[in-house]
Amino acid sequence: MGALDGLLVVAIEQAVAAPMCTVRLADAGARVIKVERPEGETARNYDSTVKGTSAYFTWLNRGKESAVLDLKDAGDFGTLREMLSRADVLIQNLVPGALDRMGLSRDVLECEFPRLITVSIVGYGQDTPYAQMRAYDMLVQAESGLCSVTGTPDSPVKVGVSVADVVTGMNAYAAILEALIERRQTARGKQIEISMFDGLADWMSVPLLHYEHTGKESGRHGLSHASIYPYRPFACADGTVIVAVQNNAEWLRLCETALGRPELGQRNDFATNALRVANRTALDAEVEPLFKTMTTAHAIARLEKASIAYGRYTELRNLGTHPALRRTEVTLPNGQTTTLPRPPGRTEAFQAGPIPALGQHTSPVRAEFTAPR
Repeated sequence: MGALDGLLVVAIEQAVAAPMCTVRLADAGARVIKVERPEGETARNYDSTVKGTSAYFTWLNRGKESAVLDLKDAGDFGTLREMLSRADVLIQNLVPGALDRMGLSRDVLECEFPRLITVSIVGYGQDTPYAQMRAYDMLVQAESGLCSVTGTPDSPVKVGVSVADVVTGMNAYAAILEALIERRQTARGKQIEISMFDGLADWMSVPLLHYEHTGKESGRHGLSHASIYPYRPFACADGTVIVAVQNNAEWLRLCETALGRPELGQRNDFATNALRVANRTALDAEVEPLFKTMTTAHAIARLEKASIAYGRYTELRNLGTHPALRRTEVTLPNGQTTTLPRPPGRTEAFQAGPIPALGQHTSPVRAEFTAPR
């Protein structure tokens, strides 16, 4: 049983952004019917890493049904229309205008399926000059300015996972939940557009506000924070510890208890976060040598005594054995199983639905949604 039991979602989706949304709906108990073309959606064919299944597809498609439909075929299109007549949500990330060309324009959907919540995932707002731009995760990271604040002073980089897709999927999920609550009051559905660019532009609010109000660009600082300091890794005698100081009280505790240098906390040039950011080079010259005299274990013990937040740099090879990692088991299309990180907010009792084989549910879906004659 889940909070969304009884909800029917039709997903004409591919790759990451829309599947990110619908896997959350499926986890919550919704019935998600994934409409695929005969060769399967894009992410099925990225690789065969996970015992024959693509890693992306394994991550984002548990608990869904797969129905292969040719939407250019009158019969299959009729099946889709019958599905929509009973559905609560339609989510799609086809190229802009594709639904219109099918005969499912905004006006048609609102007129014929008034309770349907339709979510269209796009790269850029459809009322902007970028409406028809092709949009993939890395391209949107670059266009949004995210890469300008990510990396080292010498080299901009993209984030190593598909953050534009992920934020878009999660924004779509939140928008659907809001629309479902609204529908209880209005008895009507809603047309929702979720833009990938909007999601990352929202995330870029702090660097943008800093620039527009001070004229200063945040720049790229590697593993150091651009506007909070000291919030960065420090090399110890046998490794690295990442220290996070968020306020003046923590700064004083770091100096006195962790570093044994209370006089640093009294320096006027380090008195506020803004001054510590402005004088980071001078601060580093004082603090870096102190950490280099400690082992990581010694540094962590002193940081804990001072109640200072810290973290360790985890290599990917070590993530699978991280003490905080919680997992859930999922069944692959070939019947084998694997484990994934447990979705946030789910307890140990959570049971992930199986990942569907291509077209596994086509026949029962066609039988169920054949329009009455």
